[in-house]
Amino acid sequence: MKLDDLARQVGARSRLTGEFVLRSGRVATEYFDKYQFEADPVLLDALAEQLVALVPTGTEVLAGLEMGGIAVVTALGRHTGLPCAFVRKTAKRYGTARLAEGAAVAGRRVLVVEDVVTSGGQVVLSTRELRSLGARVDAAVCVIDRQEGGSEALAAEGITLRALLTRADLGAPNGRTTP
Repeated sequence: MKLDDLARQVGARSRLTGEFVLRSGRVATEYFDKYQFEADPVLLDALAEQLVALVPTGTEVLAGLEMGGIAVVTALGRHTGLPCAFVRKTAKRYGTARLAEGAAVAGRRVLVVEDVVTSGGQVVLSTRELRSLGARVDAAVCVIDRQEGGSEALAAEGITLRALLTRADLGAPNGRTTP
């Protein structure tokens, strides 16, 4: 499936208008309901197939961020054959008590995988945690970049963001968030 067709499908399926509080605390008049494309196995598979081209050479582990990044990383892993780690927002206090489940990350080149990036805050936090575990992280991929400063915030942390789609690709107006 062509990227333009995917953008149209993702936009039609997941772009909502109204008033929404984002993770960053900002209020937006549009929202990308990522679960609408993640819950559709055919659409998710087509997105993962396109994401493969954004995986940097030398990547050893794909690390999906809780919760939406888990579906994306699993689909992407199927197309790349790379092992996956599932990264929690905080390490659980029971069982294995791990922050990252699945593939080992220590000493390996890890690509962070996220569904939607707005401010980049969760990617920054999770990357810091992964690095503290010994992961080498210098890039992240996402399905949608809302183009609201996430790429710049990640660059300040030494992380290059590679987005499959942007707000502009989805026909969404630029900006329109309030503090």
